[in-house]
Amino acid sequence: MSIPALHIRHFEGLVDYAETYRDMRELTEHRDADTPDEVWLLQHQDVLTQGQAGKPEHILFNPLNLPIIQSDRGGQVTWHGKGQLVGYLLYDLNRLKWNVRQLVTNTENALIELLNHYDIDAYAKKDAPGVYVDEAKIGSLGFKIRHGRSYHGLSLNIDCDLAGFGQINPCGYAGLAMTRLIDQLQAQTPQKPFPSFVQVAQALEQILRAQHDLPTTEK
Repeated sequence: MSIPALHIRHFEGLVDYAETYRDMRELTEHRDADTPDEVWLLQHQDVLTQGQAGKPEHILFNPLNLPIIQSDRGGQVTWHGKGQLVGYLLYDLNRLKWNVRQLVTNTENALIELLNHYDIDAYAKKDAPGVYVDEAKIGSLGFKIRHGRSYHGLSLNIDCDLAGFGQINPCGYAGLAMTRLIDQLQAQTPQKPFPSFVQVAQALEQILRAQHDLPTTEK
């Protein structure tokens, strides 16, 4: 069976979470064996999202009245907003011959490789999905699998305002320290120009293309 090309989509501006969530579900529900896999790379408007295991008490306060959206991804509450790279991985796992554990591991490895590209020593934890630097979380994961196909995906803090995470127990962990790419780079070489959001998204794109190991085309 021939495997369709992987489509990478870069969204401009700040994207509404609820609309994107709806579009992901619709694509997943209506795709068939010949539908190409897609990766959507974007930034959201400020929003708090609850995963399937989310608990109301993990939202500590909400002074800015951010939207709180219940989603069907795994995990608990998180924040999305400007300066955070979000990647939605709309994959046919059966076609890739990946199980859910491989999807999670491969996604964590993609973020680790991206951070290594910037000379940042990042790692994953067995008991707490995501990617960390010096015990602070820099990248988060959350997926939903339906009929062997994935949606939702990853987020990476680039230069976002971390105050959004201060309103919650991130991923259900009270007091979990969060960090950003810009913090790590500034600690290394403060005089060196920081990569832009677009540059980081493009670097992640190349890693995901190689990892997916498919012929690729733009959409």
